[in-house]
Amino acid sequence: MSAAAALFAILGALLVGVISPGPSFVLVSRIAVTRSRLHGLAAALGMGIGGTIFAGLALLGLAALLSQVEWLHLSLKIAGGLYLAWLGIRIWRGAGDPLAPAQADAPQGASLFRSFSFGLLTQLSNPKAAIIYGSVFAAMLPASPPTWLVSALPPLVFAIETAWYAIVALAFSARHPRALYLRGKLWIDRLAGGVMTALGLRLLLDAVGTRRP
Repeated sequence: MSAAAALFAILGALLVGVISPGPSFVLVSRIAVTRSRLHGLAAALGMGIGGTIFAGLALLGLAALLSQVEWLHLSLKIAGGLYLAWLGIRIWRGAGDPLAPAQADAPQGASLFRSFSFGLLTQLSNPKAAIIYGSVFAAMLPASPPTWLVSALPPLVFAIETAWYAIVALAFSARHPRALYLRGKLWIDRLAGGVMTALGLRLLLDAVGTRRP
């Protein structure tokens, strides 16, 4: 397989993985519908940077390191599981709260940074992403990839991750999805919180299973 063909194959595989529903999708869509389009885009940017970090680390051999160093992989699973579970419980507990209107005098920069941080931390909370990137790279990269190919992958990963979640943010911040959310806020938030908590518990159970002989 040529380097160019390998690049397109890798990007196609990663695109399929990115658009698969998961905690990142839940978070970005919820931020977009509850806050604003700009906040959703800030979260999408955090997702893109998080994905790029994992892609870069995978190219540096993090996936192989995690497969060899059990305690490190276990620690990342526990930390990620606890974060997702905390976020899910937080969303569930706030399901009954009214949606606060945007305040003109609110510290917009700090607020946008918070949405960005939620996106980044949610992306980084799942160490399986590093394994997925590492597996795709190991399976599809040539044995001796050219420098241009290795250099092109992180920015292309950033473009794919950010573009997809920007589309999610734009879709869910539109008037009709927001109106639908407002009508069913209680149950939609409980569903989102339940999904987040379940994903966090799944990571924790994986960590417990890893420790068993």
